[in-house]
Amino acid sequence: MPHSVPVHPVVLAVTRRIVERSAPTRSAYLGRLEEAANRKPGAERMGCANVAHAFAAMPDNDKARMTGIGKLRVVAEKGPNIAIVTAYNDLLSAHAPLQHYPDLVKVEARKHGATAQVAGGVPAMCDGVTQGTPGMELSLFSRDAIAMATAISLSHDVFDCALMLGVCDKIVPGLLIGALHFGHLPTVFVPAGPMTSGLSNNEKAKVREKAAQGFVGRAELLEAESAAYHAQGTCTFYGTANSNQMLLEAMGLHVPGTAFINPGADIRQELTREAVRTVLGITQAKRFAPIGKLVDERCIVNAMVALLATGGSTNHLIHWVAVARAAGIVIDWNDFSDLSDVVPLLTRVYPNGSADVNQFQAAGGAGYVIRELLDAGYLHPDVLTVRPGGLSEYTRIPAAGAGGKLEWIDAGASKDETVVRPAGNPFSLSGGLKLLQGNLGRSVIKVSAVPQECHVIEAPCRVFDSQDELHQAFAANEMNQDMVCVVRWQGPRANGMPELHKLTPPMAVLQGKGFKVALVTDGRMSGASGKVPAAIHVSPEAAAGGPLAKVRTGDRIRLDAVAGTLQVLLDAAAWDAREAVAMPEGLRAANGVGMGRELFAGMRRNALTAEEGACSWL
Repeated sequence: MPHSVPVHPVVLAVTRRIVERSAPTRSAYLGRLEEAANRKPGAERMGCANVAHAFAAMPDNDKARMTGIGKLRVVAEKGPNIAIVTAYNDLLSAHAPLQHYPDLVKVEARKHGATAQVAGGVPAMCDGVTQGTPGMELSLFSRDAIAMATAISLSHDVFDCALMLGVCDKIVPGLLIGALHFGHLPTVFVPAGPMTSGLSNNEKAKVREKAAQGFVGRAELLEAESAAYHAQGTCTFYGTANSNQMLLEAMGLHVPGTAFINPGADIRQELTREAVRTVLGITQAKRFAPIGKLVDERCIVNAMVALLATGGSTNHLIHWVAVARAAGIVIDWNDFSDLSDVVPLLTRVYPNGSADVNQFQAAGGAGYVIRELLDAGYLHPDVLTVRPGGLSEYTRIPAAGAGGKLEWIDAGASKDETVVRPAGNPFSLSGGLKLLQGNLGRSVIKVSAVPQECHVIEAPCRVFDSQDELHQAFAANEMNQDMVCVVRWQGPRANGMPELHKLTPPMAVLQGKGFKVALVTDGRMSGASGKVPAAIHVSPEAAAGGPLAKVRTGDRIRLDAVAGTLQVLLDAAAWDAREAVAMPEGLRAANGVGMGRELFAGMRRNALTAEEGACSWL
């Protein structure tokens, strides 16, 4: 049934300008997609040696189904071949459950006259492990490495459709970018769900702040961290990984409601089987719904709206720009900002509240939020999804029916309005992200977790050339005053744009002491950035001659998240006349050396700005 609620005029206006801006690149992309889709299947198109190599390791029955030739040269009925691209490893708690998914997929595929092959594995790193270490400088560009690994996996070109197995921060954007470069394939994303709740995120944060002040030691801190991160599944705060899952639901790329079902839940395996049935349903019904067609301008806007309505990760102001570009669509931070002005904030999930994602799911979860946004006109209802029923299917929650068969039930009213609220009674009338502009460049701030009284900070600044310098100053008790901390040389070209989440505890301690503090950086924070105001992703970055290279300790800076400005309070003529400093030679020499960082030199050199998605492949 068509959705009768008109789409909000600002959502329509933003979508229209994206369509106009993207017309040349989107048209070229769709042309390539049609050309690839209209070819013969790989087993018929390729030479016999190519085909033999592709299916040599298959069981005989599967091989017969793919080639049409059995042991006795009896022609068998051919069926679709599913590519499985997996980010499994057992270091990432969120990805450990994926270990046995390929076997489950293959068994289910055979039931429906199809076959499946693990086309390839992609790397998957955990930012929680690498925070504050040299390995974190590989994190952002691991997204592009994952995209390339996805392309390598699919380049064997013998597949009719694909399943993408992955969950976490850079992994889902990387898989999505790679999949969109094979946009002619019907594709479904398959998650594993969040871990069950352990030590609450608020309690964990309190212990971190105590550790930063020296009130608890390593043993107590490790005990708290291990109680929070304790089992298989995604971390339970609403960071980048769980934001990924929310956005995939709003884009219609999951089996509906799959995102936040725990790995050990009774219906988890059946949801994975349903992903097989879903991708085969597109392929076998010859419904032309490949991923490159699904991910259009309206779909991207729906993802942006879902991010804003849930106070999601700031990382997606980089990642989803890159995702859009992979589909020939051009978005920028003005689009996010204009949407944020009108999209209501419907959720309070840590770090924007005290609830974790399990409480969010219990209160109504993604299905509730999507229904509220649809009914209030903030989402485009007329989009293609991997399900024939369209986006309305994503307003319901999966459950086990008679005989364990999946059924979907209406989300109903919010089960806890301290966690999720209706669109008519939101936590805020605007979304959780703001664009900041001024003589320091363009940046973004996540305000959904920042106390109202901290939305405007004006204070003298102290300039740090690394996050280690800030930690040293904090440990030496040199920061007990109102202060804007400028941490520069942290952009994509400087050192790969690591997250600076390790700065959160000391900054939170200073804020807790009553000081007015803020962070300004050309680096990233993370989906877990919280109550300290932080102007992040400052662009252009200092290493590219951006204005942060002109800032001097003692300059007065005003961060105004209400007016949307970020300014050094200097006379314009004096500011214009000031020269930018170069990156310290010792820092330049040390950047990119060790821990494999040398291998990413080309990516750092070619990276676009944060607002352009920090893409290394354009």
